[in-house]
Amino acid sequence: MIKTLEWTDEGVRFIDQTKLPTEETYVTCKTYQEVADAIRTMIVRGAPAIGVAAGMGVAIGVEKSAARDIATLKQEFSEICSVIAGTRPTAVNLFWGVRRMQQKFGEVSGQPIPAIKKALVEEAQRMHAEDIAANQAMGKHGAVLLPSSGTILTHCNAGALATAGYGTALGVIRAAVDSGKKLQVFADETRPFLQGSRLTAWELMKDGIPTTVISDNMAGAMMRLGKIDAIVVGADRIAANGDVANKIGTYTVAVLAKEHGIPFYVAAPFSTVDLETADGSQIPIEQRAASEVTHMAGRQLTPDGVMIENPAFDVTPHQYVSAIITERGVVREPYLQSLRELAPAQVAV
Repeated sequence: MIKTLEWTDEGVRFIDQTKLPTEETYVTCKTYQEVADAIRTMIVRGAPAIGVAAGMGVAIGVEKSAARDIATLKQEFSEICSVIAGTRPTAVNLFWGVRRMQQKFGEVSGQPIPAIKKALVEEAQRMHAEDIAANQAMGKHGAVLLPSSGTILTHCNAGALATAGYGTALGVIRAAVDSGKKLQVFADETRPFLQGSRLTAWELMKDGIPTTVISDNMAGAMMRLGKIDAIVVGADRIAANGDVANKIGTYTVAVLAKEHGIPFYVAAPFSTVDLETADGSQIPIEQRAASEVTHMAGRQLTPDGVMIENPAFDVTPHQYVSAIITERGVVREPYLQSLRELAPAQVAV
């Protein structure tokens, strides 16, 4: 299994996703600031992985603290959480990870400092294990939705590299293949960061799943030619009404799928569902550096002075989503009701 991130005695170890597919190298972050930089610079990316990384970043920050009294530790803990939470705005799992560590800190704050540190490290490790288990459960729920044979299109990377392991959208595909289904994959390249061509193709090739990379603007033509049987993508935030924020270009794929009568599935852990956000219009969209569009591999692609738009995500309205696959089960419209039923204890909008 691909080890996207893991807790080690030396620090939090990440596979450096900016170097894939040509280099499989690892980065060990020994401070919470280094973890924050790894999230910000996309050494680690993908909503579930970011959530676990956030938990580990908070844990390593507390573990490394030299505070000798609880008041000082509380001040440092607040700063650590603020730095981690400020790395990327769209993926709700980031804030879920920070909130979970805040909750654990509150539960153990009356204990001696060594016990607090131990509890937070254990909580981060628990989050890691839970994410892998959730992805495997999600895969089983989603696998039954895919045809016994055919071609599945996916956009961006929602595999092991986007999670603690196994994957969300790719986890569904992996589980379907493991169950005996004969599937192949079309992977959108996913400009401008090329998560599809660099990461999804790399993962699936390792698994021996037949994969074809296509440019983003080929998807519609492939659908019209009858070459795509289903679409599975991940998500960075799902609003209470089922609107889905995912990598830029997902909305285009969803509209094309609707036009061609192809099922469009979203696979994400329930931590990605944000019942406090009513709809997609309230989801903040991260704007990334113009250089991701203007340059590739150090080579300039656009003329000097041209204006650039580079939103990292778009929002797909719920009416384009055939079903949402979570570790708790598969839900369909009306999402306002079905998503709430999966989390009766959560505060809904």
